[in-house]
Amino acid sequence: MWQLVLKGVISGAIVVAASEVARRSTVWAAVLVSLPLTSILALAWLWFDTRDVEQVSSLSWAILWIVLPSMLFFVALPLLLRWGVPFIVAIVAACAVMAVAYVGYVALLDRLGVGS
Repeated sequence: MWQLVLKGVISGAIVVAASEVARRSTVWAAVLVSLPLTSILALAWLWFDTRDVEQVSSLSWAILWIVLPSMLFFVALPLLLRWGVPFIVAIVAACAVMAVAYVGYVALLDRLGVGS
């Protein structure tokens, strides 16, 4: 149980740090947020929970293949905001664009036999 709490505290601290840095410097906040912190944490938690090198390796490869559709979020959001779309609507729409991209991308990867 304490491990679950520790995971939450560490993960939450990173999100809080990123939001605090963003108030002072968007560039450094972008650097911090662009780091694959979620992936690193997930890989570390998986390793500490299982000690299974194959599982960690498999997750790492899966992350590499599946990260591409998330880029569309970072294209759609600033474009929508520049076009005057209100923030809440823009972020929901950017999430929808990304979700559709994920569905299509996963279907494509399945057809190509990538992943499991």
